[in-house]
Parts: sequence; C-alpha cells; structure tokens
Amino acid sequence: MDYAAALLAKLPGASRRDYGLRRLTDTLESYLPGEQIESIMRAYEFGAEAHEGQKRKSGEPYISHPVAVAQELADMRLDAQAIEAAILHDVVEDTPVSVTDIEEQFGADVALLVDGVSKLDQIEFHSRAEAQAESFRKMMLAMIEDIRVILVKLADRLHNMQTLGAMPAEKKRRIAKETLDIYAPIANRLGINRFKVELEDLGFQHLYPYRYRVLDSALKKAKGSQRQIVKRISDEMQSTLAAEDIEAEVIGREKHLYSIYKKMAEKKRSLSEVVDVYGFRIIVDNVNACYQVLGLVHSLYKPMPGRFKDYIAIPRINGYQSLHTTLFGPKGLPLEVQIRTRDMDRVAESGVASHWQYKADEKSDATPQRRARDWLSKLAELQSSGTSEEFLESVKVDLFPDKIYVFTPTGDIMPLPKGATTVDFAYAVHTDIGNRCVAAKVDRKLVPLRTPLANSQTVEIVTAKGAKPNPNWLTFVRTAKARTAIRHYMKSMLTSESVDLGKRLLDQSLKDLGSSVRKIGKVRMKAALEELGIASNIELFQQIGLGERLAPLTARFLVGVTDDGETRPDTANLVIAGTEGVVVSYARCCLPIPGDHVMGYLSTGRGVVIHRNSCGNLTTFRKQPEKWITVSWEDKVDREFTSQINVETLNKPGALAEVATTIADAGSNIEEVSVLGRHEDCSVMSFLLQVRDRQHLAQIMRMVRNMPNVLRVSRECA
Repeated sequence: MDYAAALLAKLPGASRRDYGLRRLTDTLESYLPGEQIESIMRAYEFGAEAHEGQKRKSGEPYISHPVAVAQELADMRLDAQAIEAAILHDVVEDTPVSVTDIEEQFGADVALLVDGVSKLDQIEFHSRAEAQAESFRKMMLAMIEDIRVILVKLADRLHNMQTLGAMPAEKKRRIAKETLDIYAPIANRLGINRFKVELEDLGFQHLYPYRYRVLDSALKKAKGSQRQIVKRISDEMQSTLAAEDIEAEVIGREKHLYSIYKKMAEKKRSLSEVVDVYGFRIIVDNVNACYQVLGLVHSLYKPMPGRFKDYIAIPRINGYQSLHTTLFGPKGLPLEVQIRTRDMDRVAESGVASHWQYKADEKSDATPQRRARDWLSKLAELQSSGTSEEFLESVKVDLFPDKIYVFTPTGDIMPLPKGATTVDFAYAVHTDIGNRCVAAKVDRKLVPLRTPLANSQTVEIVTAKGAKPNPNWLTFVRTAKARTAIRHYMKSMLTSESVDLGKRLLDQSLKDLGSSVRKIGKVRMKAALEELGIASNIELFQQIGLGERLAPLTARFLVGVTDDGETRPDTANLVIAGTEGVVVSYARCCLPIPGDHVMGYLSTGRGVVIHRNSCGNLTTFRKQPEKWITVSWEDKVDREFTSQINVETLNKPGALAEVATTIADAGSNIEEVSVLGRHEDCSVMSFLLQVRDRQHLAQIMRMVRNMPNVLRVSRECA
C-alpha cells in the first residue's frame, strides 16, 4: 500500500509536498506491520498541521526536519513509538501542542519520549549555561527511564548538524562545540559508531572550518594512490584466507577526518604520517574464526610489538568487541586490522540500537544494552546531588571511554578511565568503600592513595571504621562518581566539622609561611574577608573545610607577601578557581598567552606560576598533583604578553629585516631576536614578541608564513 500517497492526498495544498515521506514509508514497510505504519502516518499528519506555516533557517518547511530525524531512526530499524516521537519531537517546543495532547493522541510512551527530548524553554534561567545544563539533565534522566530518548535526540542533532550551514557563524561554532563535547561522546558511549563518526566530522567542519578544508583537500589528493594500495593488500588477505577455506569479507577502511585531526594533535604528527596508515576490517562468521584469521594475517605480515588488543575477551565499556592488530605491510607501511564477527560488526555500528534490529542475548555481559543500563544506573546516582552544571561536567568526564582495566582481589575486571587513582577504584567498587578508604595495595604492595593505576594491576582497598573522605582527594580523582560522592559527603558534613577542619587546614598552611590564624589579627582578617566577599571567618573556614577554597592559596592571600618577603603585586588578568588576589607569574619555559589551555602550579617563592598544558616541564610537576591549581583566562584581557616564534628563512640579504617589518606591521613589538642556527641555504631565527592573545599570534604567524623567503614558522615551547 502507498501510505505516503494516501496521506498526502488528505493534507491541504501547502502540506502535500513529500519532504522525504515516501522514502520513510518505503523503509518502514521493510520491517514494520501495516497498522504501526498507519499510526506513524497519523503522527505525521498531526505534526504537519502543528508546524503548518513554520520554516527552518534554510527556508524549507519545518516538517522536513522531523521526517529526516525519523528516517535516521528507521534506517536503524527502531520501533514505531520511537519513529512517532521523532516526527513529534519539536511540537511541544515550537507549537501550542502540549505533552498531554500527545499522550491523549499517541499514548504515554510516545509522550514520555517527546517530553524527554524537549528543551526547558518555559523556565527562566540565570544564564545560557544553566539552561543548557538543566535541559541536558532532564534529557539524561528521561534517557534513564527510556534509552530511546537519547536515540531520538542524537538523530535530531545529526540532522541539525547536516543543515547547520544556514546558521550565523557564532551559533554554528557553539553548536559544533556542544556536539563534539557531549553528543558525539554519548553516541560513542552507546556504541553507535555511525552517529559518532558523522557527528564528529560535522562538528569539526563547523568548529574549525579552515583546518577541515585543508585536511579534506589533502586527503582527496592522496586517495588515488591509496585506493590501489588498499586493493592490492585486500586481495592478498582475501586469497590467504580462501586458501585456508575461511569465509571472510575484507574491507579497506577509510579514516574519517576528525580521527585524523585528533591523532595529529595528540601525537604531534604530520598529516603524511597519519594518512599513510591503512585500515582493514575482516568480518567472519564466528569467534573461533577471528583468532584463526589473526594468526593468518600475522603470518602474512609481521605484527608490530605491543600493538595487539583483544576487545573480544575484554570488551570496551560500550560493548564494542573486535581484535585489533597493527602490521608492517609492503614497504613498511603500517596496516591497522580489525577482526570481528558479523554480530560484532552490527553492534559496532549500531550499539544499543541493535537491540531493536535483533534479539540480543541479554545474558551476555558484552551486550551494549547491559553496558548502557550499567552506565545509566550510575547517571541516576550522579544526578542525586549538586547543581545541573555539576551534573553536566560530571557526565562529560564520564563520556570519554579511554579505559584501563584493573582487577579486584577476587579477579573481577573493573574498567576505569586512564589516569584513575586507587580512590577512583574504591568509589567504583562502592561509595561506602570510597568514603572509608584509608590505604591501598597495588599488586600486594602499599601505595599512596593518589597513585594512578595501570592496565592489569590488582587493586585492594584498606578501609577503617569512622574514616572520612579527604577534601584534597578532589585534586586528583578522575571519575565522575568519585568526584560527586566526595562533594556530596563534604556538603553533608556538619557545619561544626567543616569549620574545624577548615581552620586546621588554614592554620597548617599559615605555619608553613611562618604565621598562624592568631598572628593574622582581626584587622587584616576583616579586610581580607571584605576583599573576598565573605561575611565571617567562620564562613571562610567552612569553605576551606568543604574543599571550595584551597588552604595554601588562602594562607598566601592572608599573609599578603610572597615567601621571598616581597609585597604582593597587583593580580594578573587571570581567574583562579578558589581564590582572589594571589601572586601570579607566567612561566618563561612555555610563555602562555590568553587563549592557551593553561594550568597553575603552586611554586615556593613565586605564588602561582601559569604554564601551558603542552609545556614539556609539566612532566616534573605531575609528580606533585596537590600543587596544581585550576585556572582560566578572563574574557577580556587588556594587556600584552610575551610569546616566542621560530622562523626558518632562506639565506637572502635583508631576510631578517623583512620578517621584523612584517611582525611590526601586524601590531607587535619585538623584544629580542637571536639566530638559533645557520646552514648553507637557510637560517633559523628566534623572535621574542609582545602579543595580545592566541588570535593575535596566529595572525602574525600567518603573515610571516606567507612571505616568499620564509620556509617554516613555529611557536616555541619547552
């Protein structure tokens, strides 16, 4: 039956256009019974009437968007209720229709899905950040009740990203950043690779359009030669497998742009080093064949040591299963090979959505449904305390599944994020274990609680009756659960306990500076409290006791001098979490400027020293995490900062003068010039410049790079 034609004939003239309805009904007919398709058509009729006269920024009638969202879910073979919710997901937000109206027409389940996806536009918020965080919290709580909420939302976000071109530039960047920060990681966490890849590439395209165009152009040029190499290697693998009577499908994989960009950024590699890695996927019928194929490809090409991962025996946190190995291919080309069964491949692409396509074995720990339920139960625990913004930050931390696997003393596997400590492990086992932990053993040896864990270690937690969480743990724990549990405990402490603890912590920090709370005196304390905007010293002690303010920085602020006895200078243009008026200096090793990702290091005699996160000297500081301070730049910094660039030029007369003139034309002063090296054809010069921020520095580097005699420009960092 032509459902689309029958429906369109009933609608008024302006609504009779297709907008993808025929393609949607064709897809639905391939897996849903007729009465369910009729219910979906009724939802379309309802939505088309509700959105009548509304247009998108691109100029298309609004109903085209819900139909496109429904198509994404239909391609994943989702049930009729999810498709109806996709078609109706914007009517509550953008039309006079209420959730009650939807419940009366289409039932409670569809109404719950639509309500979960809708934003909270009706409530007044103090800021955009609060509104976004509260909408996110509501959506995640609805997702705990019914995971289809997030599937509708992901499909909605995907189509919005596909049609983002009509939006203003600033809004494009904000939506793209939100997509990369939240929605692509959620798709990854739920194992929906198709959504994750497309959301990442579209987010990258709109957040960094210039970088995207450069990479896209370079990849298109490289594709011709790549295709021949991939075909030759695929044929060799296929013939080797056929000789052993193994039925397998060999697919040469293309890396997506965002994964290439991330690898270049994280591993500091050039484009040629990343592009020249070839990916292959081998799909077989059963698990035994996976391991048999692994042996065959290892005999065909030598494996790289330390590059084999068995995600079949120990699946990833989102249920993903596969064997990964990297081989030395022809002429030493690295070949990345994934080997998996057809079921594993389906799960890798659709994740939790595969539940609606096939009846998954619910008893298996590897099913994405089981993994998703475990994660959602943790979210329910996280949302019980703290503000919406805290919940959003906690979930963000938990969304990136770069995991290690450690063992409990009984041999159970515990997945944790990279960098997780023994305290994170304790809270992962149980909140009460975390709250009462006093010591930890790793591979039967006692270690400090802040010790980062590594793969395959066995961890044992020592607890004591009456033990309590330490506010300092917040400086090194990595998991959202640990951070939320510690904050919740701190907030629920009796006021007298937190005041007493804060006073003792502050007194200890003051003693380190040769002072004490008593020596500070009432006059200085009163002046300091007024400057900090705090009503009383009791409130100050309580903030320190609850971990909201750092005792060492507060002590320095109260004393008012550095350890060298110098008077405290004016504060730099930097917002420092937990304190005001602290001595701030900028590291000479990496020369941070506004716009850089930075951290503060509490240094004896220098107050807080600001370093770039990419600074090579941070490896030394990482051994003392208690001295790290969270810092961020103010929105408008009205001063200049020192930065350093290296310029490689051809040995031509006047090259130095030309570069210096270009830098001056860009509105920068040169503090110092030195020649780092001179060769027969070229010279490398170092310039110490005054710049306003990263944008100003990028403009200078771009102008210098475009000069005819300049070969290379780079920013210097230790």
